[in-house]
Amino acid sequence: MRSARLTGRRAGLLAFGLVLIGAFGYVIARTGPFAALHVTVVEVKEGSVAPALFGIGTVEARRAYLIGPTAAGRVLRVAVDVGEAVKAGQILAEMDPVDLDQRTAALDASIARAASAVAAAEAQRRDAEARRAVASINARRYADLGERQFVSPSVVEAREQERTSAEAAAAAAAANLAAARQDGARLRAERDGLLRQRQNIRLLAPADGLVTARDAEPGSTVVAGQPVVRLAEPASLWVRARFDQGRSAGLAVGLPAEIVLRSRPGQKFSGKVARLELLSDSVTEERIAQVAFDALPDGISLGELAEVTLALPASAAGPVLPNASIHQRGGQTGVWLLREGRLAFVPVRLGDADLAGRVPVREGLRPGDRVIVHSEGELTPDRRVSVVDAIAGKGP
Repeated sequence: MRSARLTGRRAGLLAFGLVLIGAFGYVIARTGPFAALHVTVVEVKEGSVAPALFGIGTVEARRAYLIGPTAAGRVLRVAVDVGEAVKAGQILAEMDPVDLDQRTAALDASIARAASAVAAAEAQRRDAEARRAVASINARRYADLGERQFVSPSVVEAREQERTSAEAAAAAAAANLAAARQDGARLRAERDGLLRQRQNIRLLAPADGLVTARDAEPGSTVVAGQPVVRLAEPASLWVRARFDQGRSAGLAVGLPAEIVLRSRPGQKFSGKVARLELLSDSVTEERIAQVAFDALPDGISLGELAEVTLALPASAAGPVLPNASIHQRGGQTGVWLLREGRLAFVPVRLGDADLAGRVPVREGLRPGDRVIVHSEGELTPDRRVSVVDAIAGKGP
């Protein structure tokens, strides 16, 4: 009886041990390191991808003007305010002339005095010319009398000396007249320069535009080149957009663009790339492009944020994959291919992706191939996998 009981107990323990071992093996097979890895798979299909570039930018003016004095001074008055539309040549502000008017009056007096000096020098020149003419006539007369021996040689020499002195006096008078005229020209040039300075203190609008800033008020002292008023041409507004350098290979002037302003998220405005800046941002690794509107929206404001989407030429028809299926392994770009339940890493050559994450495959795959998109863990060629429709926390 005891032997039968022991045999039953051993059989029960053995059965329990077998169940425990089986459960342990099941757990290891389903959740342990030997368990199949859950993956999602996509079938490669033929298609064409229309790549695009997306960037963020701000609305700026292509033609903006900083209106300020060319010399340090004090602001006398500012004639416009922010938001006002102005015409070319309209006065925007005026600097304090200080002593410019008094200096102009002094130069006017000096010019009048120079004119009197020119008149006096002209009279002296005519008098010297008359004396020279008389001295020349006397010298010739006495030279003729000397040849006839009616007068002594000393008298002839004296008349000749008088003619030489008269000619020198005439030359000196002509030089004095030229100097007086040059002095008058110098004073007039100084006066013209002073008048230009006087005109320069009136800050005028160089073109039709809109006042965007008023940086100084009457009584403020500004240095040369410091803006008093800022002006922008509303018709020249565009978006200064930034694009990732890694995806900017197709960026070119003339590309069509869709612009969405932050103030109007539901509206799209058409435009095109008007200019590419030669200098990129090495810190943010972005290229900068200026995108112009085809038709300028009403009520647009400077500095407003905008989203810009550029359409690149569509790729040729070929295999297309989602961007999530692309991996880097051993310095190579490729995908995990699933064939007959086994994994293989296949290097591929890719084209430009579109904004939906679809990438054209130039080399390495054929339509109908099955490619891993998402996985629960790291993939290796000898890893067992189990295909599922979706993985928690990842796309289908």
